[in-house]
Amino acid sequence: MVDRIKDYLRSPKGNERMERAKTMARDPQNQRKLRDFVDRWRARRSH
Repeated sequence: MVDRIKDYLRSPKGNERMERAKTMARDPQNQRKLRDFVDRWRARRSH
């Protein structure tokens, strides 16, 4: 399974998806959404 993932990430399509994910991760709005999600998830787990 891991080999299949590695092969995909080395492919042109995998490379394109990886770059798109990196671009989205740099966006401050997406970072805020992720922090909000993690905060809600942690709050639920602590109860």
